Amino acid sequence: MCCRYWVDDIPEMDEIVEDMNKSPLVSKWQKTTGITTFGEVKPTNVVPVIATNRSGTRAVFPMKWGFAGRALLMNARTETAPVKESFKEAWLSHLCIVPASYYFEWEHLIGNDGKKRTGEKYLIQPKDSMMTWLCGLYRIENSLPVFVILTREPSEDIRFIHDRMPLIMPKEYVDA
Repeated sequence: MCCRYWVDDIPEMDEIVEDMNKSPLVSKWQKTTGITTFGEVKPTNVVPVIATNRSGTRAVFPMKWGFAGRALLMNARTETAPVKESFKEAWLSHLCIVPASYYFEWEHLIGNDGKKRTGEKYLIQPKDSMMTWLCGLYRIENSLPVFVILTREPSEDIRFIHDRMPLIMPKEYVDA
């Protein structure tokens, strides 16, 4: 995944934003960075994210995209997240869902000279869906929640674009 996604202003997303606005974290984030609810989302933006609250029920929280580290960590490979020190604890107990309309992917090409370059930009969304439910992990940094998006090997139909894609949750499992 190439670190960008888009959120359309549609009724389903409006409900998610409305739920997020009930969180006391909204005022904390608005004092520092603001919150992105629609449009293009980039790393370090604060956005609505679905997770369970302390009582174990579904809630929507504003969270910042990226774990702090030597470099900003935006994605976690599903194959290694359970054992990597940066993600291990979140893998065990802090799963989340990032609502998006679609995500961007840029072709990664190797030129005749052997150098990598970026090709065409694609908008990707599950077929017959207005929403894309990206799976993620979150943790608390400086008393505020931050998240990364889980990635996996790409499906055959988009393998020509990139060697990774986000792990996408089917809609029927989002509330579970």
